[in-house]
Amino acid sequence: MKHTAFTNARAPHPISEIDFCGWVGQAVPGDRLEYHRGFLVLDAFPVISKLADPDRKRLALLGLRAFWAAEAGLVHLVQERIGPDQFAYIAVARPKPKAAAVSLSALLLKEIAA
Repeated sequence: MKHTAFTNARAPHPISEIDFCGWVGQAVPGDRLEYHRGFLVLDAFPVISKLADPDRKRLALLGLRAFWAAEAGLVHLVQERIGPDQFAYIAVARPKPKAAAVSLSALLLKEIAA
């Protein structure tokens, strides 16, 4: 049985929805990406967030894309508690469907058209 080396990544800077999609497209099963550190629901909420508006909007889009990827069966989403009201939000790549003749970009285009 061949052993696969998994990649664990913590983004050195806030990542965008596009960065996340790029990672999903090239990740092998078991790869992990920490895509946010904080309290996502509060950090993305307009009235409560301490982030600048462009950063808050970027994070909200990223959170929605991560949820979409989980619903599409591309990743598992997990949280690791770092401290009080502090979590690491991690996407874990899942195996790509065997019968998937559709690429990630085709799935994204289908969603945009809907």
